[in-house]
Amino acid sequence: MDEVVDGYVEKIIFRNAENGYTVLTVAEKEKDEITCVGTFTFINEGEYVHLEGGYISHPIYGEQFQVKLCEIREPEDMLAMERYLGSGAVRGIGPALAARIVKKFKEDTFRVMDEEPERLAEIKGISQKMAQDFAAQFEEKRGMRSAMVFLQQYGISTNLAVKIYKFYGEKMHAVLQENPYRLAEDIRGVGFKIADEIASKVGIPANSEYRIRAGLLYALVQASGSGHVYLPLPELLRYTAQLLEVMPEQVEEQLEQLRLARKVIFREDGDVVCVYAANYYYMELNTARMLLDLNVSYDLPEAELRASLARLQKDLALELEEHQAQAVLTAAGSGVFVLTGGPGTGKTTTINAIISFFEAEGMEILLAAPTGRAAKRMKETTKHEASTIHRLLELSKSMDENAPDTAAHFERNESNPLETDVLIIDEMSMVDISLMHALLRAVTVGTRVVLVGDVNQLPSVGPGNVLRDLIRSDVFPVVRLTKIFRQASESDIIVNAHKINAGEPIRLDNKSEDFFMLKRTDVNVITGVLIALIRDKLPRYVEATPYDIQVLTPMRKGELGVERLNQILQQYLNPPSPQKQQKEFRQMVFREGDKVMQIRNNYQLAWEVKSRHGITVEAGEGIFNGDTGIIRQINTFAEEMEIEFDEGRMVQYPFGQLEELELAYAVTIHKSQGSEYPAVLLPLLGGPRMLFNRNLLYTAVTRAKRCVTIVGSPETVQAMIDNESEQKRYSGLASCIREIAQEDWKGRGGL
Repeated sequence: MDEVVDGYVEKIIFRNAENGYTVLTVAEKEKDEITCVGTFTFINEGEYVHLEGGYISHPIYGEQFQVKLCEIREPEDMLAMERYLGSGAVRGIGPALAARIVKKFKEDTFRVMDEEPERLAEIKGISQKMAQDFAAQFEEKRGMRSAMVFLQQYGISTNLAVKIYKFYGEKMHAVLQENPYRLAEDIRGVGFKIADEIASKVGIPANSEYRIRAGLLYALVQASGSGHVYLPLPELLRYTAQLLEVMPEQVEEQLEQLRLARKVIFREDGDVVCVYAANYYYMELNTARMLLDLNVSYDLPEAELRASLARLQKDLALELEEHQAQAVLTAAGSGVFVLTGGPGTGKTTTINAIISFFEAEGMEILLAAPTGRAAKRMKETTKHEASTIHRLLELSKSMDENAPDTAAHFERNESNPLETDVLIIDEMSMVDISLMHALLRAVTVGTRVVLVGDVNQLPSVGPGNVLRDLIRSDVFPVVRLTKIFRQASESDIIVNAHKINAGEPIRLDNKSEDFFMLKRTDVNVITGVLIALIRDKLPRYVEATPYDIQVLTPMRKGELGVERLNQILQQYLNPPSPQKQQKEFRQMVFREGDKVMQIRNNYQLAWEVKSRHGITVEAGEGIFNGDTGIIRQINTFAEEMEIEFDEGRMVQYPFGQLEELELAYAVTIHKSQGSEYPAVLLPLLGGPRMLFNRNLLYTAVTRAKRCVTIVGSPETVQAMIDNESEQKRYSGLASCIREIAQEDWKGRGGL
């Protein structure tokens, strides 16, 4: 039978706002203080509590009372009332004033605060205004507590429940009874599925207009998660009807209501009706407009440009081939310029030549890339400072905690633009429409924008297909580098990458020094080979640690998918140990020393870089989808995990945020974009045709610097090379650019 503790909450020692886990002390009558631990929906110092549970012995913190059940009760006597009011629960009432209030009203104190708050002004030092304020706070505390209890029955976390109550106040119950789908629109962290579950519990019918409208918006959100900026009308109607199990006619009717409310926008592209969530429509439209505004042609004499370029080549002892030279000249004369090319085609040399050319002209230059790793590589190859695009735009924590990810606040925008003459962005294939829009907002007309990337790489993880759309629009000057340079041609990684891209077979006879094929047809044998290569064979061969060697796979599920491989690799590369703390979360175990990856953008996560002496030398906010790190410490008492990301950025993760992390011994090829690894291992033994395509194999191979090892079936490799199909991505930027450019041309008197 459970033991019971009745007393006052003396002190809250620790509280995790995400999940409600709390450490507090309780004072029982005529007994010593008791340290209590457990999950509490809502609790304040000074409150009178009834606790049920049992005593446990913590190896570090000693005896604690583990709470299973907590009931907050009305204080039973004047002392309890005084303790509660004097605890700080009501702002402005300290111990001395609490004593005077209770002395005046005795056992009637709480009734007076509820029903006759004006009487508080009878006490010296309390004005009528203060009395009303105290009463309002008192009522809010009670309201919030009842809200916590109410929301908990729907499985809503404490932190989320607080957000909901703060947003709606006393209207919360009415909102939940009438249209719980409002939560998905109004509150960050409440998605359609949570709202739908609540709606089901409160009795909202399956064909409710509120449900169908929310389902349509959810379908567009899901589509953006798959890289789409819009969905064709028939596809949206079909998907939503299946999702909600309602008639397509009902979906079409509610879609029209959303259109009239301007929550979705229809745009015709040829004979296709494209349906956008309003934010993505305006994002795409404004991106096209800003790009065209920047697309200025500078009328510079070609003879002078070529003479300047010749002097530059002589000074730098640099010999540019024809396309590289053309790239420098085009960059000099264009407001927006796109440079694309595969590995070994001299993109880095060309970027360096462009930088040197503009520097010789006395121009200010800024360099950036989408990820920390890509920015670091850019800095190493150019010998110039480079940052992430987020850092360049000076990401700042949003003041609105309900703002969606796409509404991240950047200090740099049209009111505070980047101060530079030239902006060079590398790894453009990774830039999605949201980030491109934010970047262009901070660029003034007259700034030259140079966009560099490999158009044959996979598109961005986020929605849009920006680099490919810019090239497809045929509006901006583009230079394609195609020549493979002699040094690069000695690398089979680069040679094979180009063969894959061209659809040509590759040699798999293991006579190469950096590209290997280990033929294996049994899944368990393949995993065993991967472990042996990572742990024993490859580290010395590529002069790297096992953690630097990356397994890439096309799939998440299946016997050679990310989820299963991570479990196996963790067991062998970072096995359990009494010296290592670990935390179970859903189907995963996180252990100190594990390699992990952030799987969604979190603009609010704070990070610090510390010196050897523990002094903070740099701080900022934002950890992004695809960032990898190592778990340095797991604190089960504080329910936090410390992770070290690239460049020594240390981040504290509350256990409530572990859903943003996954193990990263193996990652999907999609998630590897923008990264380079000393060695890449590819387990390939067949899978869905849509996934196992040329584009995916090309991207995987180009992630390796020194060694690619394919373990599996040569037939699968060849099938991927032969398969040109790519997953369709709905993006309208190219056609949008063309339409606006045509209108501008007509406006200037074009025929």
